[in-house]
Parts: sequence; C-alpha cells; structure tokens
Amino acid sequence: MSSIQVDASITAEFRPVQGVLAQQSLLCIEQSGAIVHLRLNRPGKRNAMSDTMIRQLHTAFINLPPSARVVVISGEGSHFCAGLDLSEVSEQSVTDGIHHSRLWHAAFDAVQFGPVPVISVLHGAVVGGGLELAATTHLRVAEPSAYYGLPEGQRGIFVGGSGSARIPRLIGVSRMSDMMLTGRVFDAVEGQSVGLSNYLVREGEGLFKAFELATKIASNAPLSNYAITQALPRIAEMAPAEGLFVESLMSAIAQGDEAAKQRVRDFLEKRANKVEKTS
Repeated sequence: MSSIQVDASITAEFRPVQGVLAQQSLLCIEQSGAIVHLRLNRPGKRNAMSDTMIRQLHTAFINLPPSARVVVISGEGSHFCAGLDLSEVSEQSVTDGIHHSRLWHAAFDAVQFGPVPVISVLHGAVVGGGLELAATTHLRVAEPSAYYGLPEGQRGIFVGGSGSARIPRLIGVSRMSDMMLTGRVFDAVEGQSVGLSNYLVREGEGLFKAFELATKIASNAPLSNYAITQALPRIAEMAPAEGLFVESLMSAIAQGDEAAKQRVRDFLEKRANKVEKTS
C-alpha cells in the first residue's frame, strides 16, 4: 500500500515551520498561508503514539503560529495511526496508568479545543488511540484504505485517550461496544456510513480534499469558526434550557463582530453568494 499522496502543486506551497514547532522530532509540521499541515512521523511503527509523540502533539497545538486558521493532520507512510505504543505501558502501575491517560486527555483537549478547526486525513490503520485522535478532530476525510478498530478488549485494556467520551458521540455506545467486545473492524465505506468520517474520497485524494476544505474554513470569520468549535460541542452537552441561553449569548457575540457585520452587508448588497445545492 502506498503512502498518502497529494498534488505536487499543493505541497509545493507548504514550507517547514520555525521555532519550537520545528523541534518536534516525531511530527513534520509545515505551513502554507493560513493552513498548517501536521504529519505524524513514525511510519516504521505505523505512527503508533509514544508518550514523546503525545507530548509533542500537545506542544504543537499550544504553540500554533498566530497566522494559522486551520490545521490538517495526516500520517506519514501507509497508515494514519495504529494507536498506543503498547511497549511503553505493558508494565505500568495503576498510578502510572492514570497519569498516562491524563497526558493523552490534555493533548487531545488541545486539539479539539485549540484555537482553530482541525481536519484529519485517514488512510490505512485508524486503530485504538489513532481513532481516539481522529475523534478529536472537527472534520475527518477518509480514503478507501482506511479501516477502524478498537482492539482494547482483545488486549485486556480499556480506552484511555478520551475515546469513551468522544467516539460514542460519533457512532453511539452500541457500535463502540461492538468494536471493543468483538474486535469488529469497520472498513472505509462502513466507517462513512456509521459516522466515523465526514467525507470519503478516492485513494490518494485525502489531502487534496482536506486542503480544499481547509481553504474554505480559513475564509470564514475567525470568531465564527471559534464559536463552532468551542461553543457548539459544549452546548450539545448542556440541558436544553441552559444550552439555548448560551446559544443566544454566542449568537450575539458572533453577530456583534465587525467581520460578521461586513459579511452580512456583503450578502444584502449582493456581493456574496447565496446558498445553492451543489451537483
């Protein structure tokens, strides 16, 4: 299986970042304009996540360039991420296990609740912690080679990277239980049908689609993007009355932003496109 591909004209626009982001040895981080591309870079281990990689991921997301408006995450080589590096946890104590899990939680919170929307490009193994990482991202683009598994039941362990909170919100408790109890693996088509991915594209086109989506998202008003990624998931967890009150507050804040006012004026003065059905 070949690694994920994208048109050379697109990748040519990306340049390596500088500073602390350039020091993350298990991540390849590049930027083109408002888009940051972060690649997990342990292809020899199917991008299995070690503690070092988790710490570097956390560091990356709390140090994004101020000019960043969207992040695209992908995996180097033939797989997105095969999950936890089990060699690091086989002899952990209970206390160590708790601290290890909380390390993952902090890193993945920085992804989901960081300053910008995040898109993941899924190919090959999206397994265990790899699926937990994908579930933290706001949009997921899958290629036909992607497959999804949660082998924790067969390994005698339990999810520890926020999967129990995030994955059921995508596919429900019943499907997640099936995956963990029986080792059921969803292929890319099944994953799309149950909600593990938002888009399913042809092999080799995942990054192209992700960059296309990222370009659209980066053109939105930053405050609107922030409200969608920060407020929406929190409102969804609230009781309806409280959630609707917070919705009113967030709506007023977003509408009061000068960028939003200009966009409304553009629409009313016919300088902006109407919503139309795409072919």
